[in-house]
Amino acid sequence: MALWPCCLWSLAMNPLLIPEAYIIGGQPLCSQLAGLSKGQKKLCQLYQDHMQFIGEGAKTGIRECQYQFRNRRWNCSTVDNSSVFGRVMQIGSRETAFTYAISAAGVVNAVSRACREGELSSCGCSRAARPKDLPRDWLWGGCGDNLDYGYRFSKEFVDAREREKTFTKGSMESARLLMNLHNNEAGRRVNLAHVSCKCHGVSGSCSLKTCWLQLADFRKVGDALKEKYDSAAAMRLNSRGKLVQVHSKFNSPTSNDLVYIDPSPDYCVENKTTGSLGTQGRLCNKTSEGMDGCALMCCGRGYDQYKTQLVERCHCKFHWCCYVKCKHCSRIVDQFVCK
Repeated sequence: MALWPCCLWSLAMNPLLIPEAYIIGGQPLCSQLAGLSKGQKKLCQLYQDHMQFIGEGAKTGIRECQYQFRNRRWNCSTVDNSSVFGRVMQIGSRETAFTYAISAAGVVNAVSRACREGELSSCGCSRAARPKDLPRDWLWGGCGDNLDYGYRFSKEFVDAREREKTFTKGSMESARLLMNLHNNEAGRRVNLAHVSCKCHGVSGSCSLKTCWLQLADFRKVGDALKEKYDSAAAMRLNSRGKLVQVHSKFNSPTSNDLVYIDPSPDYCVENKTTGSLGTQGRLCNKTSEGMDGCALMCCGRGYDQYKTQLVERCHCKFHWCCYVKCKHCSRIVDQFVCK
């Protein structure tokens, strides 16, 4: 039985999730959102103003997934149905682990920022404690991203679907449930925050600083999770129904690491059973020896070479004040496409 966070990914694509769709005090929005579990519907009814940002967070996660895997055989492609990623998510692979983690991280990010911006009725600016190493004459209290609230709400909403499931102890379904919950948590934990400050004073003298907690750019979250993907731990169920590492000689994964229970499918060729889209027709880099190179991307099938016209901005000039004006130049370039 597949355990997809389908509702979360489908929220990213749902046209209902625009502010005009909300009916305060009513339930039409929640009843029209396909894929919500019983607990998620209750949360939707209680926190309707959150739903837009859950969708935005999931969309941010999908975009970041596609950026991080743009040069890999599996490139986080979406399909035109409610599953968003297709049947490939039925396999408990390291790619599935990444998508769960990046989606959960995206929700934390979006909800935390929405709190700061005053978009949600149940939260506001961060109440994080003043860092001990902050200089004594700097003020702490600017309106920061509410990471604590974003983390708590993401955990309650995203994990609700998994926690409502009951499977026989020791079954593969229970293993997948534990895997999903672990990777959701790993994604939430990687949301990086730093202290940001603003100067005050006459003529920019910076005689006073006000500081607050600010989330890092989401690209840094994606980079961190991509590193965790590369070092993800293969797991299995033990006799007590707990996930343990397949290779015991390695250090056990922490709550910050990604885990998986199934080997990745063959992404070289299209396979409707596994959901692999294959790499036929993908662009490759003839000169690269990495995963984006034609040798690896095309899986030894070879490639075709085409001439194509590339149009790009050129001869850009800055005009006072304040805009940049560019011309458009075209050139013929070679493109290499997998057979």
